[in-house]
Amino acid sequence: MEEKKLDINSIIGFVLIFGILAYMLWQNQPTPEELEAQEKVKQEQVEAEQKAKAQEQTKVTTTTDYAIGSDVDSLQQVALTNKLGAFAYSALKASDEETVVESDLLALKFSNKGGHLSEVRLKEFVDFRDQPIYLVKDNNTAFNINFGTTDSRILNTQDLYFEPTITKNDGGTVVSMKLKVSESKFLEYRYDLKDGDYMMDFTIRSQGLDDVFNSSQQINLDWKHKGYRHAKSISYENRYTDIHYEYEGGKDDYTGMRDADETLNDVTWIGYKQHFFSSILLTDTAFKTAQITSENLVEDEAVDTVYTKKFTSKMPLELKGGELNYNMNWYYGPSEFRTLNAYNRNLDEMVPLGWGIFGWINRYLFMPLFSFLGGLMPYGIAIVVMTILVKICLSFVQYKQFLSQAKMKILKPELDAIREKYKDNKMKAQQETMALQTKAGASPLSGCLPALIQLPVFYALFQFFPSAFDLRQESFLWADDLSSYDTVANLPFNIPFYGDHVSLFPLLASIAIFFYMRLTTGQNMQTQPQQEGMPDMAKMMKYMMYFSPIMMLFFFNNYASGLSLYYFISNLISIGIILVIKNYILDEDKIHAQIQENKKKPKKQSRFQARMQEMMEQAEKQKQAQQKRKR
Repeated sequence: MEEKKLDINSIIGFVLIFGILAYMLWQNQPTPEELEAQEKVKQEQVEAEQKAKAQEQTKVTTTTDYAIGSDVDSLQQVALTNKLGAFAYSALKASDEETVVESDLLALKFSNKGGHLSEVRLKEFVDFRDQPIYLVKDNNTAFNINFGTTDSRILNTQDLYFEPTITKNDGGTVVSMKLKVSESKFLEYRYDLKDGDYMMDFTIRSQGLDDVFNSSQQINLDWKHKGYRHAKSISYENRYTDIHYEYEGGKDDYTGMRDADETLNDVTWIGYKQHFFSSILLTDTAFKTAQITSENLVEDEAVDTVYTKKFTSKMPLELKGGELNYNMNWYYGPSEFRTLNAYNRNLDEMVPLGWGIFGWINRYLFMPLFSFLGGLMPYGIAIVVMTILVKICLSFVQYKQFLSQAKMKILKPELDAIREKYKDNKMKAQQETMALQTKAGASPLSGCLPALIQLPVFYALFQFFPSAFDLRQESFLWADDLSSYDTVANLPFNIPFYGDHVSLFPLLASIAIFFYMRLTTGQNMQTQPQQEGMPDMAKMMKYMMYFSPIMMLFFFNNYASGLSLYYFISNLISIGIILVIKNYILDEDKIHAQIQENKKKPKKQSRFQARMQEMMEQAEKQKQAQQKRKR
């Protein structure tokens, strides 16, 4: 066998191939710029890998991770379906995002989770710290529908995710929040917001859910709310923070300051009132029942407090043809009489003007008068002018009252003589006293009646000023807000029932009341007879002269300075009127002469007086008969 040898031609061929490959490698080697770019790419790849690894280690699981879609595995789909049933479809686009919408009056946020309003800001108002007024913010409100399903589940809308849709129209915005079972089956909250309006249309309706809702189980609407503090005086604001409601075909009522737990029937609206601002839910289809509660959250008024009261309402919703369909309204805005009254839905009852005649006086006299004056001058001056007008109109009443006191003062010596003469026969003394007063044309009742006439006006104004929204944040002299207390000095401690500050208007009003009572009480004490077995009336009146101003000082130190301003000016004017009447109008000599003339004239008794005298005579006869039998 011939041995194979490597010939020269093969060697030359290998050398040439190696040379060609070496040349090609040399020609294709990267430039320094290309080497730098490659190094940069490698570094970026390393950094990207490290970042991805860190994200994987700190990843937060959200609802999106469990959304039903092509990238979700079958186990996640089964878990969501087991938990939500038909509403597992709503997790497809689940997110915790918020939908932001504004009008010229309201700035709103809608939460995808729950589909309800998560933030409501009133754009035209600020609180006592010059911070924006929020009626809803930071989960202080919860709105939920609790319902059962045909596959034996109990669900809450506040835990489920709605899909938002925003539509613009002329002068408004429509926000539709849909909790979907499919694209054509859903539960919808529809909000229709309009410019220039604090009230928005609100609809709760379902479509295609008649085979989803369990009609044998009650569907409940729950609305919970914690009211934010907006005023400087937490005690004053809390006094006018409560639940108002309309029920049983137009009746209205409120819970007041107390904690409450009530069940109502046929409710057409429920309002959570926070003194000067309100959140109201209205419905065209009355709720058959409503369970409402009110709870005071202020434990210590001396401590800075975030919330005033907590309100809850629970109303059953009825299915019609297996579906929900309720046309409602939301009102978020000021508790201002003209604004609420313009809706013609009895919402003006949210403003406490007083019951009966007191409300009529405020509604048809003081409110129009104050609005007129407020349009012409600053509100502090308007209070002064209105006070002057009221006192002028009531000056004749004060004159009658003072005249009656003067007559009783002149008759006092004769009345004391009658009581001394018949001290052993009180019935006869009373008969002679009545006879003398009738002949002289003087009676204690004639002094009481004018005072009673002033009471409706006094009480009406007491209700008017705390409800006057126009006074809010209006300044006058040293008071920076006539709807809250004025402060001229801050105390380093808190005095029970008084506070940690000194308000000047209540102090001035108390001083004016003291001098007014000193004038009137001095006159009254001179007309009061001293009777055996009766307390010393002079001492009682003297105590009242000091007690009333002190009570005024403590009671009004945390009240609206506008109300204290009214009482200060009112009592100043009353003092002036009394001094004028006493020194320039009433002449006791003339009054005495007139009384003597009246005594000479025959005076016919009224039926009431005749009846009283007859009863007294009968009582005297019975007393004498009893004494004879004892003998």
